[in-house]
Amino acid sequence: MVRRGTSIGFFGRFGRSENLRRLDAALREAGLHPLQIPEGVKLAAVSVIGGERTEEPSPTAYPPAGELMALCVLGADQFARENTQGRLSAATQRLEAALEQGESEDAKLILLMLHAGLIHPELVSRYDIRAETDDPD
Repeated sequence: MVRRGTSIGFFGRFGRSENLRRLDAALREAGLHPLQIPEGVKLAAVSVIGGERTEEPSPTAYPPAGELMALCVLGADQFARENTQGRLSAATQRLEAALEQGESEDAKLILLMLHAGLIHPELVSRYDIRAETDDPD
């Protein structure tokens, strides 16, 4: 659920909400231009970052989410070119842990990126990333 007060702006007359600006900054910091992520995906990501809390997440919650989203879109090689090897290792460990756990905030972000068609094919192949359904058909 998108937080009350979340706004993408309107014809440049009303500004973007703080949570979307923070996510955009986190994406930029991780080497991914925010325009590469559709606004609907960013709105959903902000909801995931906020979780079940009613108050706004801490500003420190956005950089890890932006980093994971950037890894998903860019793939490991491009992410490494845009960031340090240490950042790549940390983001890769988070991705692997999320895929193993399956019920974390990171796992929800990865699922969001998968459904949006934004996960790099190399990551899909390497980690066999797919959405499982309960429907046998």
